[in-house]
Amino acid sequence: MATTSKRQKRKRGEPTPIELVNKKDDAQFIADHLRPSPDWNKWTHPKTQEAYSLSLVGAPRLSEADLETCLALVEETSRADYEPSSMGWKPGQKRAEMKSPELRYVLVRDGKGEGGIRGFTSLMPTYEEGQPVVYCYEIHLKPELQGTGLGRQLLGYHEQVARHTPTVGKVMLTCFLSNERALAFYRRLGFEKDEISPEPRKLRFGKVFVPDYVIMSKGVVNVVDADADADADAGADVAS
Repeated sequence: MATTSKRQKRKRGEPTPIELVNKKDDAQFIADHLRPSPDWNKWTHPKTQEAYSLSLVGAPRLSEADLETCLALVEETSRADYEPSSMGWKPGQKRAEMKSPELRYVLVRDGKGEGGIRGFTSLMPTYEEGQPVVYCYEIHLKPELQGTGLGRQLLGYHEQVARHTPTVGKVMLTCFLSNERALAFYRRLGFEKDEISPEPRKLRFGKVFVPDYVIMSKGVVNVVDADADADADAGADVAS
């Protein structure tokens, strides 16, 4: 990432780099930040050879039917972790969160794009305690897609967006501690407990609060910032 000394200070009222990214339409977001391969929207199941399609759509353009399908998939795969947690399973609250206007969804459909949604992930360039990050809000797959490498590919898109979004240096996500399979998966991909993840703390009368989730992150090399630094250094050399 570029150092503060090499960046021009943002003028008062000027949009942040993250705000500018989130204002882009889906096509521009894909071109500038996802930067996928030409055939990124096609995926073949490695065992069954069935064809699936991938697409990116912002939450404001996600149909109500697709939203409800995604919500049902969250319930199918994660309700058992939500219910005993401090968050509880609150479908209305989850639905509202999933409609956040700056979220982008990568949808996995069976067939040639007109079939049902069999998996999805959602992401958002945002700030966490002042840090610019790409946050993975959800990643859920139907059973037949689990263990196929698709989950790794979907998380790879998060990293790709992070590398090509100015000022971002990491991908971040939240995982229930009860979901040991997911924790192991994230760790295999290089995610570690982030410094902002909550720690156990002592409450009144000696009671101890133990978090039931962990915030994890994975650092990335930001291509945009690296190029900007190189250009700035080159300009300084020419000026001198």
